[in-house]
Amino acid sequence: VQLQASGGGLVQAGGSLRLSCAASGRTFSRYGMGWFRQAPMKEREFVAAIDWSGIGTYYADSVKGRFTISRDNAKNTMYLQMNSLTSEDTAIYFCAANLGLVGLEDGRRYDYWGQGTLVTVSS
Repeated sequence: VQLQASGGGLVQAGGSLRLSCAASGRTFSRYGMGWFRQAPMKEREFVAAIDWSGIGTYYADSVKGRFTISRDNAKNTMYLQMNSLTSEDTAIYFCAANLGLVGLEDGRRYDYWGQGTLVTVSS
């Protein structure tokens, strides 16, 4: 599986962005998918994840109520709608695919990673 993240950019605090993660291959619907981010001088952290069906979604406390993860298995694409952005959300955002049924919040359980897209929130 190859993953391509896009949609990052520069946005003012309070604004919104939608990230996309396009996957190659015909097995996209079998994978749990996740978004992770890494800010300068910080470790990578979990942001949000979605199970293969799209029914189960999981969020980091820091983004609950502001971010929404979704997927379209027919288009082999996952999304992250980000609202009410703050400077704390500035980071490179990575999408990842997980063949397992559990551990979607744990980056170590992911099998494939995209190259990342930069989100910069100006205050």
